[in-house]
Amino acid sequence: MNIRNAIFLVLLIFGIASIGTAGGGDFKKRAENLHKKILTVDSHTDSPFQLMDPGFDMSQRHNPDSAHSKLDFPRMKEGGLDAAFFAVFIAQGKRDQEANGKAISKSLVIFDSIHSMIDRNKALCGLAVTEQDALKLKKEGKRAIFIGVENGYAIGNDLSLIRKYYDLGARYITLCHTKNNDICSSSTDTSSIYGLTDFGKKVVREMNRTGMIVDVSHISDQAFYDVLKFSTAPVIASHSCARALCNNPRNLDDNMLKALAEKGGVIQMCILSDYVKKPDPFPARDSAFAALRKKYRGFADLSEDEMKKAHQDWDALDEKYPEKLATVADVVDHIDHIVRVIGVDHVGIGTDFDGGGGVTGCYDVSEMKNITIELMKRGYSDDAIAKIWGGNLMRVLNAVGRTADQFNK
Repeated sequence: MNIRNAIFLVLLIFGIASIGTAGGGDFKKRAENLHKKILTVDSHTDSPFQLMDPGFDMSQRHNPDSAHSKLDFPRMKEGGLDAAFFAVFIAQGKRDQEANGKAISKSLVIFDSIHSMIDRNKALCGLAVTEQDALKLKKEGKRAIFIGVENGYAIGNDLSLIRKYYDLGARYITLCHTKNNDICSSSTDTSSIYGLTDFGKKVVREMNRTGMIVDVSHISDQAFYDVLKFSTAPVIASHSCARALCNNPRNLDDNMLKALAEKGGVIQMCILSDYVKKPDPFPARDSAFAALRKKYRGFADLSEDEMKKAHQDWDALDEKYPEKLATVADVVDHIDHIVRVIGVDHVGIGTDFDGGGGVTGCYDVSEMKNITIELMKRGYSDDAIAKIWGGNLMRVLNAVGRTADQFNK
C-alpha cells in the first residue's frame, strides 16, 4: 500500500468514527440539509432528446419507466439537483461539406429547443453560463440549465462556430463521440488511431481563447494526452469512470487520471451502468441492440423523425431485455478509487441521464441524494461532498474563463 492510499484509509476510518459519535446516523436528513446548502451540478445529461418531443413538458413529473425520461424539474427538486448541463448531441456522420452542414443545422435546432424550453419555464429555471448564475437561480428556488455540445462534429471545419455556440450558452464541447472525426480519434473507433489532428489543435486553442471547456470524454487515449499537451486551461471528462474498476475504453486509467489532475482538471463520474461495472453476459440483448444500430446506420445522419423512432425502439428493447444494473455503491467505489489516486479536488458527477445513465438506487434524478448518502456513510466530509457535487467543476469553469481573459488582453 502506498502512502496516498494509507492516508486515505486513515482519514476514511476517522471520518466514519466521527459520524458515529456526532452525526446520529440519520444520513437521509443530513443529505437533505446538505443539498440545501451546496450547489449541486450534473455535468452531462441528454435530456434535450426529450425536448424534441412537442408533447414533453419539463415542468411535469414523469415516470422513468413509462415515459423513459430520467429528468424533469419536479424530480430535480426531489433529488436535490440544482443544475444540469444539457447536451447538444450530434451523432457522427459523414465527414464532408454537406454532412457538416446538416450537423450544424441540427445543432442549432437543439440549441433553440433548449432556449425555448427555458423561456416557457421562467418560473422554474434559467440559463446559467457562470457559477454566479447557478447560485443566483438556486437562491431564487429555480433550476439552472447549463449547455454543453457533445461531439465536435457540430462545428464541422468552422472555428467561428465555437464562439457562436459559446454565445448561445455552451460552456464545453466534447471533442468527439463514438467515431473519429476531423478533430480527433475516438476511444471506441478502431478504424484509425491518430490522436488530435492539426485542425483539432486549432480547435483546442480556439476553445481556450473563447472560454469553452475542452471535454475529453469519448476521445482516444492518444487524443487525451495530445489535448493535455496543447490546452493552456484545465479540461474535464464530463461523463467517464475509472478504467481500473471497469475496463472500458470510455474510462480513464490511473495514469490518465493523474495527468488530468496535474492539469487541474476534473473527471465527472458517469453512472451509465456499462461504464461502472462490466455487465453480465446477455447475448439476446447484445444481438438485439446490434441489430438496432445496424437498422439506424449507427445513429448517423438521422432525420428528427428517425432519431425519435430510434429512441423509442431503444427504450422498447430496454424493456424487453432489462439489464442488471450497477448500484450506487459501485458508483461510489469509483469515486473512492479516483480520490485515492488523485484526491477529492478532481472528481465530480456527470450522470448521462437520458443517454443511458442510471443505476440501481439512482435510476433517475429524483434519487440523486442516494449518492450523497453513500458518500456520507463512507466518511466523506460535507466540504468534500460539496466539491464532488459541483465545486470542482465550477472551479474549472472559472479557471477556463480566466485563461480566456488572458488570451484577450
